Amino acid sequence: MTARIIIVAGLVVALIAGAAMWYLQVYAFYEELDAPEIGAVTVLDDRAAPIPVAVENLRGIDSDSSPIRFRACMDIEDATPFDNAVVHERAEPLVAPGWFDCFDAAAIGAALESGEARAYVWKLNEPYGIDRVLAVTRDGRGYAWNQINACGEVVFDGDPVPPGCPTPPEGTY
Repeated sequence: MTARIIIVAGLVVALIAGAAMWYLQVYAFYEELDAPEIGAVTVLDDRAAPIPVAVENLRGIDSDSSPIRFRACMDIEDATPFDNAVVHERAEPLVAPGWFDCFDAAAIGAALESGEARAYVWKLNEPYGIDRVLAVTRDGRGYAWNQINACGEVVFDGDPVPPGCPTPPEGTY
């Protein structure tokens, strides 16, 4: 009888811990953002100058717990800024929580692979080692996320800064 009580108690604790971990990963640290909190949507030109992008229905999520938790969805009003924008060659959309239903990383990734969408640089190394990417579909939908760039991948692993990368700020790795 005592063994059953211990087993049941262990299972209850494991269930509560699992539910708490799921909640913390999916809901607890995210906050929804509106347009003013996200700020101006831009893409960089070949001189790294920001080009404003006119958008509607901008909504996003972010978390202070990680620099790569930012996600956003929007409607692009005008495709003109992308004529001179820098294309992001390594864009890989990161999965968003299921409740943020406008952002489907698998569908965005498939659109990028098929040419139905193109990814542009919104910000570089803000913060160090992290890029903000803006993917735009042919039908005028925009999706943004933060991802670790090539410099960040190396430096965050504790390796020396590779050639062509800016010097990281003190305490980055």
